[in-house]
Amino acid sequence: MAVPATHVAPLPSTSNTGTPQYPPLPGVSVHPFRHPPEQPFPDIGASAKWTVSSYKFGFGPECLGDLDPDTFWHSDGPQPHYVTVEFPRKLPIQKISIYLSYSLDDSYTPAAISVRAGTGPGDMQETRVVTFDKPDGWITFDVCAELSDDGESFRPIHAYVLQVVVLGNHMNGKDTHVRGMMVHGPPEDNTSWDDPFPWKNDHFKWYEQIR
Repeated sequence: MAVPATHVAPLPSTSNTGTPQYPPLPGVSVHPFRHPPEQPFPDIGASAKWTVSSYKFGFGPECLGDLDPDTFWHSDGPQPHYVTVEFPRKLPIQKISIYLSYSLDDSYTPAAISVRAGTGPGDMQETRVVTFDKPDGWITFDVCAELSDDGESFRPIHAYVLQVVVLGNHMNGKDTHVRGMMVHGPPEDNTSWDDPFPWKNDHFKWYEQIR
């Protein structure tokens, strides 16, 4: 069954602060700044092995995780281009944040990506397709388009391997540039069910270890 695509496009208007405004889309947020957005979803990509389908020397997968938008992964091979993230164990995966810049990269900017997940490279299943219209900034979206039981959020996927495949670039460009990528797990909940007095306040957490 085909996964419906989610389209991300900026509105032509700006706010009073000059910040570009984007339409609200389910499971998608746009942060039009160079630094990653602050959010309650933990970064789980640091424990993973990152590989790419191809790259030019000096523009490899390390440029995806350095969180420096002046560096970027530059593919250097036949399409499709893709990033593979392999975790040491099966993990719940909630969101991906990706930094794209049409103003800097022009036809190298991805226009559509497919998110795939599985237990290994041989059984990857597509979980979401996202399309972009001249994006600039950090774009964060859920890896799965299936709603949770409460209908207010999206389900995480549980996988050993996550893959982001560039389906096409703006203006049919051949190679691709991605200036940053992060993988997030579900929000952390440190409350134990057998703890009758959970430490909810950050100030109280200072004293959590002296009980």
